[in-house]
Amino acid sequence: MDSSFMAEIHPKVVHFPVALLTTYSLLEIVGIVFKKEFISKSALLILCLGVVTAFFAVLTGNQASADFNFWTVDSSALLVEHQTYATYLLWLSVLVCGFRIFIVLKKKFSGITKYLFILFALMILFLVYQTGMHGGDIVKKYGIGTDVFETKISK
Repeated sequence: MDSSFMAEIHPKVVHFPVALLTTYSLLEIVGIVFKKEFISKSALLILCLGVVTAFFAVLTGNQASADFNFWTVDSSALLVEHQTYATYLLWLSVLVCGFRIFIVLKKKFSGITKYLFILFALMILFLVYQTGMHGGDIVKKYGIGTDVFETKISK
């Protein structure tokens, strides 16, 4: 795949893991608290989809940052924070998804184990928020990835 294509689709791809991992977290908590098995099963499916889309968001984001040639000290520092949160989010989501599948297959999704997943869901929500805020700041504060920035540098 063309690297510029990968970089250009990052702003479009990122909304999927944000929506899916946020929805997972909310469904996981609701399913456990209200003891709704259908909601818990739905949460697992959405988590799996969220992991796949998070992988593509990180892949396209890394390409976007590599293709951009005008990083300043400040925007670069913000990028590092964004990438760090995104990487933590991806790996935590992968681990939670794998653990959740394992627990369900072993039929051990009960008792205290369920409540552990509420903690995981809250951690995922925190990382989604931090990743999104830092990514949004890259665009808002520096205009990176926008037509406005492209117009500025071409002058």
